[in-house]
Amino acid sequence: MNDPISRKKFLTLSTLGSLGLLTGCAHATARQIPPDGKLRHACIGVRGMGGVDLASFKSHPRLEIVAICDVDENHLSEAAKELPNARTYTDWRELLLREGSQLDSCNIAVPDHMHAIIALAFIRAGKNVYCQKPLAHDVAECRAVALAAKKAGVVTQLGTQHAAGQGDRLTVQLLRQGILGKIQRVILCSNRPGAEAYRLAGPRPASGTPVPPELNWNLWLGTAPEREYAPKIYHPTLWRSWQDFGTGWSGDIGCHIFDAVWKGLRLTAPVSVVAEVQDSWKDSPERRADTWPQSNHITWTFPGSEQTERAELTVEWFDGDKFPPPDVQHLALADPKIPEYPPESAMVIGTEGALLLPHQSLPVLLPRDKFKNLPRTMEKGPSHYHRFVNACLGGDSTESHFGQTGPMAEAIILGTVAIRLPGQLLKWDAQNLRVVNHPQANQLLRRSYRKGWEVNLKI
Repeated sequence: MNDPISRKKFLTLSTLGSLGLLTGCAHATARQIPPDGKLRHACIGVRGMGGVDLASFKSHPRLEIVAICDVDENHLSEAAKELPNARTYTDWRELLLREGSQLDSCNIAVPDHMHAIIALAFIRAGKNVYCQKPLAHDVAECRAVALAAKKAGVVTQLGTQHAAGQGDRLTVQLLRQGILGKIQRVILCSNRPGAEAYRLAGPRPASGTPVPPELNWNLWLGTAPEREYAPKIYHPTLWRSWQDFGTGWSGDIGCHIFDAVWKGLRLTAPVSVVAEVQDSWKDSPERRADTWPQSNHITWTFPGSEQTERAELTVEWFDGDKFPPPDVQHLALADPKIPEYPPESAMVIGTEGALLLPHQSLPVLLPRDKFKNLPRTMEKGPSHYHRFVNACLGGDSTESHFGQTGPMAEAIILGTVAIRLPGQLLKWDAQNLRVVNHPQANQLLRRSYRKGWEVNLKI
């Protein structure tokens, strides 16, 4: 299954290793961009969400995509038609070695299990990094990537692209103004119609099939354990259903739904988390060892603050066939202008009212008449992608930098640890990155990497 390593590839990997970019802690200095110069950018992963990212970066007048990378030759050739002057690579390590001295930034749009190894390598090389959510596959990886970015002083942005939208930005502003009084409860949900097609129940095929010639399966597997290729269940989309590669539905969508609430309430690390899942997954050892469940209810407990009514604040997440409780839905449905509870949304409940933020929309303040004089919109700003480019060129900072969103991603991925141990309250010691009451949970905070793909998470 492993591809033979040519002398050129061996020298590539050896050079990267000597620079400390794959397994060490070396840091390089970013290139100084001339005042009228362009940001030299690389796209890693160029179809699916990677295609959206590519087009969005390409639209900035002061960015030049100089290199593109994808393990699927078909995807790479399609993207190359759009960017005939960009150099093409199937291995991101070779791209970094050959382009690194003149490269300013990259975006990472590959399966979750490869986020940390790529992000750390580029950060340690002094490159600015835009990484798709949920930042990384494991709790320990989220922490390492955020700390590495802080140490290197590079510009970063998590792929929560709606954070730049008017709805999310206005929500942050309203929550920080304290218009809801003291916050009592937060409800997050993602019950997107049609999402069932993206939540495989398994099981893993008993045997594999030949790898299509356009796909480098060894590079696709990367840090994950060896397994045989099978069509239509891993690449290019359904990898999210498998624990080795993805982080489930809450890992995929959670950063979007949580983002404005996290920022608006200035949340920090949780003190505990517990999850409920459907019985069919919980009662199947085979499924629990390999896939993610099709529905989840996660409850985090966060330390209270001057914004909260009590000394602790609960934040709940619902997805699949688990929906927000009736009393929460009633708050929204009592408004005649809301015909149904938004399937993807955040609800923040306070002593003076509630705020409902449907995903990709403007917030609704409830009861509506009480807040009728408050702003309903705000000035449109640059896109999430353009904010990243502008920051790299010396402009305003990004709104979803890893120092801001790294701890949020860490909390969300801690929720996936709770999913794998359903019904068990996990008490979290964020400072020491450990669950204080459950040794098995600590084993799920970080992975063992495939031989040849080890990642040193020390900063």
